[in-house]
Amino acid sequence: MAFDRLEAMRAFCRIVELGSFTRAADALGLAKTTVSGQLQALESQLGIKLLHRTTRRVSPTTDGSAYYERARAVLDDLDELEAQVSQSRSLARGRVRVEMPSPVSRFLLIPALPDFVARYPQIRLDLGSSERVVDLVQEGVDCAIRGGQVHDPDLVCRPIGRMRFSLCAAPAYLAASAPLTHPQELPAHRYLAFVYPASGRQKTNVLRRGAEQFVIEQEPTMRFNSGEAYLAAAEAGLGFAVLPMAASRQALAEGRLVQPLPDWQADGMPLSLVYPHSRHLSARVRAFTDWACALMAEDPLWRPEA
Repeated sequence: MAFDRLEAMRAFCRIVELGSFTRAADALGLAKTTVSGQLQALESQLGIKLLHRTTRRVSPTTDGSAYYERARAVLDDLDELEAQVSQSRSLARGRVRVEMPSPVSRFLLIPALPDFVARYPQIRLDLGSSERVVDLVQEGVDCAIRGGQVHDPDLVCRPIGRMRFSLCAAPAYLAASAPLTHPQELPAHRYLAFVYPASGRQKTNVLRRGAEQFVIEQEPTMRFNSGEAYLAAAEAGLGFAVLPMAASRQALAEGRLVQPLPDWQADGMPLSLVYPHSRHLSARVRAFTDWACALMAEDPLWRPEA
């Protein structure tokens, strides 16, 4: 009975994840009637309705959503136990939920994910990509890559890299504007600023040349809370911006953007891997974090300061 219940839990979780009895059955290598029977038996045993069914879609009920989160955790823990007992990397399996800033996912992690999938084919990733600071415990996130200083005492914090920035502008904008040869001339120009979407706080930018320092404190002409929109605004010639180098690299190489003050370097942002003190770092999570840290350390655009 216990084994049957586990199989029914697996079937239910696959139905929720794939949104279809047919796709769940295909993924599990079972007949659709078998999966349907497992779900009915599970609902009967629990005495609750787990799924809403229509001719077009299948979705969890409120009880079903709550049951899914707990059942998924139980199944992932069982998968983890098997992997630990076998001591085989190939059996590292289960779901890993991770959050990270958009530039890290878009320009570093996602292009390299085929390598991770080849190494760990049985690990399923739920990858959140935004500038939002999530509550790892409340939202069930296993780990996160965070930019800036981390002061939360409930989190283990491991410095792993750095996001580098550069001051950029479109050639057409510079051609139609006042000369720009020193940061002190920036107030005569249109400033595009980035605002963190969760807090509404505007990012502070500092430029350095040797021992010299210049803090950009002028009122922005426009503010953006999307990295893609921020880059597009700079390319459109709306003003100067301090962009992640990973995001601006291609535009700089193709001449859509230039660096008007190449001798001045914008301050970078430290990147850290964080996870809750209270949570055991499972083999599947460690597999992902070790891979991501190594990937960042090997890339001169992202590696920590020497």
